[in-house]
Amino acid sequence: MAGLLADLRAETDSLEALLAPLRPADWETPTPAAGWAVRDQVSHLAWFDDAAVVSVTDPDGFRALAARAGSVDDLAEAARGLPSGELHAWFRTSRDRSLAAFGTLGARVRVPWFGPAMSGASFVTARLMETWAHGQDVADALGVAREPTERLRHVALLGVRARPYSFAARGLPEPTGPVRVELTTPGGDLWTAGPADAPAAVRGPMLDFCLLVTQRVHLSDTALEPAGEPARAWLEIAQAFAGPPGPGRPPRSG
Repeated sequence: MAGLLADLRAETDSLEALLAPLRPADWETPTPAAGWAVRDQVSHLAWFDDAAVVSVTDPDGFRALAARAGSVDDLAEAARGLPSGELHAWFRTSRDRSLAAFGTLGARVRVPWFGPAMSGASFVTARLMETWAHGQDVADALGVAREPTERLRHVALLGVRARPYSFAARGLPEPTGPVRVELTTPGGDLWTAGPADAPAAVRGPMLDFCLLVTQRVHLSDTALEPAGEPARAWLEIAQAFAGPPGPGRPPRSG
């Protein structure tokens, strides 16, 4: 948990490096997420950080909050009246509160969330994944090329573990049989998951896999190589985040 929290702080610092120099007008820059500006990416993180604190400290209160929460687009629209300075301060405060709350979690304690309940370790990993993914949208909007880091291992692991949920969220049966995952890390190492003798496999760059499972890129725009129908069916709908299926991103060629 200490290592996870350190990586979440580092991912937060990476996003802060993008946000700190922004002028008020920059917060209105459109991002690749349709209808969302930079401000919407940040308010989304702040709102869900606040919700995460409630989940950790008051599970019953969180269930009530989740029952009355609107869609992510509704939540983004509700925050659009905030001046950029107030929005940035909200994100910083909510992230500080969430990090403090996460510090009280055991790795295996179950935490309620908008999808299935998660272990403490998976819960913190999910906040890291969200920070990285929405930070990627901010970076793309600003025309900044981010250097991928070894923290992507957390996102990749969450993406692999969320394979059953990708199908369940769409009401689809999960194909039978395991899938081997072999990814090249940013440092050039081989990261693997799943049995080595599985007939279905996914191979390629870890960055591409993480972009795909966070629905930041279309499968056709990656160097991922699915072998076998269970692997291809998964990659076509993969999502590492809780909640209803997202629309994904269209192919760049289209």
